Amino acid sequence: MVIERTPLEDELGDVLDKALQHAGLTATSLAERAQVNLSKIRDAIDYRYDLNGGELSRLSRVLGLNEVGFCALAGGNYPLPEILGLPFCLFPLRMPHGIGVANAYVVADCSKQTGLLFDAGSTPAALRRVWPTRIRQIEAAFITHPETEHMGGLSEVREFFGAPPVFAPRGGQVAGATAVSDGTILEFSGFSVEVLATPGHVEAHNSYVVRSRTAASGPGLLLSGDLFFAGSIGGAFFCREKLKSSLRRLFNRLPPETVVAPGHGPLTTVGHELRYNPFVAF
Repeated sequence: MVIERTPLEDELGDVLDKALQHAGLTATSLAERAQVNLSKIRDAIDYRYDLNGGELSRLSRVLGLNEVGFCALAGGNYPLPEILGLPFCLFPLRMPHGIGVANAYVVADCSKQTGLLFDAGSTPAALRRVWPTRIRQIEAAFITHPETEHMGGLSEVREFFGAPPVFAPRGGQVAGATAVSDGTILEFSGFSVEVLATPGHVEAHNSYVVRSRTAASGPGLLLSGDLFFAGSIGGAFFCREKLKSSLRRLFNRLPPETVVAPGHGPLTTVGHELRYNPFVAF
């Protein structure tokens, strides 16, 4: 069992800013529709919070957000689930990036010293500092999307581990990587990795579902990149409609017990985010 203590990627101000973009509203139009003082909304977006329960409720309704999760986030008590039952070892590799943290992950058979790497951190030095000492070899590496904080250590991974195969989204232009498309399933020692194309945050973005080939039970693991996080979603730098579509697709097809390992923030589960994530109000 794991209960995460890692801070959330987004605060209330970040969620408000993203929600305004997704709703196609300005702070002024939101203030009018929700009957909330404009200065309070602007202050909240700037991380100065003075919104009461009624105001938060009205804001969530106008923005189409999950009110329970939105209010929990505003109160600084967004819940996180217990992570149970993974049939393999998961090593979260958390590295500083700007004022936040970027995640990479190693998935491994708990009895072995080899694993699969998902994303490669912000820099080679940062990746070295958090590398799990028991992992001596990488069978393959996967990139969710070509942003610096998620592939900055890739060149060192290739050099140190003898050029393992690297897989990346089609169109992502990751040098030396094999492009993999939606629906591809790759088999490794003890694992299968299903590729899901999830554009929205950027155009070339994959999520990956890891399942054990040997364990009869236990949840799968979703590496969601910057599609969504515990309590929030990624910025829609490419297309907000495609991001929404990618979210619906994942939440509709994956079992609720699926563990989610996002590109930023703590671990969560599909079922937990269906219940609490402000943006998952389908």
